[in-house]
Amino acid sequence: MLDWMMAGAISLALMQPQSAAPASPPPAQDPAAQSPAALEDVVVEGRRLEEIVRNFVTEVAAPAPRRGLARWHGGICVGVVNLRNEAGQYIADRISQVGMDLGLTPGEPGCRPNIAVVFTGDGAELASSVVERNRRAFRMGGSVNRDIVALRAFETSDAPVRWWHVSIPVDSETGDRAIRLPGDIDPSTGEPSAPVISVFAASRLNSQIRDDMNKVMIIVDVDDMAATNLNQLADYLTFIALAQVDPDSRTAGYDTILNLFNAPQSVDGLTDWDMSYLTSLYRAQNAPARRINPAAQATAMASDMIRDRRAAQTAGEQTPPRE
Repeated sequence: MLDWMMAGAISLALMQPQSAAPASPPPAQDPAAQSPAALEDVVVEGRRLEEIVRNFVTEVAAPAPRRGLARWHGGICVGVVNLRNEAGQYIADRISQVGMDLGLTPGEPGCRPNIAVVFTGDGAELASSVVERNRRAFRMGGSVNRDIVALRAFETSDAPVRWWHVSIPVDSETGDRAIRLPGDIDPSTGEPSAPVISVFAASRLNSQIRDDMNKVMIIVDVDDMAATNLNQLADYLTFIALAQVDPDSRTAGYDTILNLFNAPQSVDGLTDWDMSYLTSLYRAQNAPARRINPAAQATAMASDMIRDRRAAQTAGEQTPPRE
């Protein structure tokens, strides 16, 4: 079902007319736009820095219901569809390179994509068509994806980029799936079956179950890309591909690539703030005590980001504060 979700979007997109690849420079920004709080520029009391970082983590993160934040483990394979070869390869390479920096292994040429970036002339039409053809691939149950309200927004949104993440709880010791999904049958009995997890150290505080990213579909409406350039867009897609991001997050007060479509001139690409978030996600999620609930993960990530910034300040890497 998951592979059908990816293949269905790609085949439908190939039938739709396309516009030119995004390559134009960003337009002039409204001088009244809000100045973002650059992470590297924050020279404030410790409590203020902690508040800003924790608010950002809480605002951006979008785990599946009742699950912790998921991240990729092991390999990623990026597929970009309906874009000029050079531009598509640039986007795939950018996502793969940042993934490598986070400890992931990019797939070889010809690998089966688990990150699909599909360009289309009508994002809402493509999203609706794919979901209509196989809704179960998007709403699989078992807390592996966001709720029905989020799926409806994925179909009907007028956002220039929309995405759908699927994550899977797995046994961190074996990598095997740790939940039952619809259609799981015991071949010996023909009855519904569920995975069996061997618990090595039972605890109310720690968990050997972790949440892994499994598939990401990103749909880009090319008609809305005129205000961006390829470098900006590639970095925006990179952040979305590597982390579960809330499409409704309000990030105007932060120095992040997530502001691309509201304030194109405010960011050139992934910022120090963005990389600190991604690095902390991929570090903090590994600790067993932090897998047990999203709040603990968010606290651990925020603490990790704060340590990074304080270390940078101590090393003299900080730029002068903005007025």
